[in-house]
Amino acid sequence: MHKSFKLQGQSFQDPLALISFSKTVSDELYWFLQEWFSDAETLIVQTSGSTGVPKLISIKKELMQNSAKATGAFFDLGAGTKALCCLSINYIAGKMMVIRALTLGWELDVSEPVSNPLENTFKEYDFCAMVPMQVQASLLNLYLVKKLLIGGGVVSQNLQESLQDLSTECYASYGMTETVSHIAVKKLNSVTEHSQDVVTSSDEKKSLRAWSLSGVEVESRSYYKLLPNISISKDDRDCLVIDAPLLSEEKVVTNDVVSILSDNEFEWLGRVDNVINSGGVKLHPEAIEKELSKIISERFFVAGIPDEILGEKLILLIEGENRAYDFSSLALSKYQTPKQTYFVEQFVETETKKIQRKKTLDLIDVKLQ
Repeated sequence: MHKSFKLQGQSFQDPLALISFSKTVSDELYWFLQEWFSDAETLIVQTSGSTGVPKLISIKKELMQNSAKATGAFFDLGAGTKALCCLSINYIAGKMMVIRALTLGWELDVSEPVSNPLENTFKEYDFCAMVPMQVQASLLNLYLVKKLLIGGGVVSQNLQESLQDLSTECYASYGMTETVSHIAVKKLNSVTEHSQDVVTSSDEKKSLRAWSLSGVEVESRSYYKLLPNISISKDDRDCLVIDAPLLSEEKVVTNDVVSILSDNEFEWLGRVDNVINSGGVKLHPEAIEKELSKIISERFFVAGIPDEILGEKLILLIEGENRAYDFSSLALSKYQTPKQTYFVEQFVETETKKIQRKKTLDLIDVKLQ
């Protein structure tokens, strides 16, 4: 425990005093700190389950401390940083906020993971991490935060536009439990046009060109930038492979289709297991959703369902009440335009509020038969 560490404004002489005090803050924090200060070299962490069945994985505490130091170095957050943890400590993002504070000597406040954690405070913070839903609900209060890390879900076009005039530096994070939280971040506001000179490979240039011609605008202003001591490559599926020896003892092979722009930058294009093959045309749902978010403010996603002619047919699922949408103004090809729209009262979520696409799709099975 760093000598400068504080919790809820209190300093502590030893871990036992901290653990005892933490019980007045939350049970989650109390049990986590007991695990953290135990003699065990590892922590058992549960994945969110947004892309599959939730699972438990073992992570060395040393690797978690390395991750904390990398975040501190990237964002220039040293001892005395005032930070707010408003995420569930049952999952990696919340745990890492606490570990960063303990390792780097931050002054940490822990609050309940509510939709607007800044609503009842006037305190200013140097750093905070939120999920998109919290950011949306906290827009009027974000002036209290200097640097904001947004993870746990895709930042919609509408939300990103809402961030442009804020003084807060807003970043989207890329990472997973297996990489001990984020390994890369992308600036979301106050960014300048990206130079195309960073695309060194002719194949990458062709890939970006093909993507931009597919009918969905490529967001060229900002790409994911790697944290220190991390390198990346692609496998034969064009999916990201992460080599981060200080964070993982093995290379992490993802299902995320990417375009690598330089040694330390990449563009996320979507998940390979979400790709829809419609009439022989491969569609990346995430790119289509980015375009649709220009006119849909509710939560939504697109998916493919079996079709006798096309093989898979693109459909749109929207959370909420039935209403009409006009897609004609959007830059979508005929293949990228949803063939049917379904309205679902409430999407199926993980405990961390991520949409479970496959389980939500099951809700409309009766209508499809």
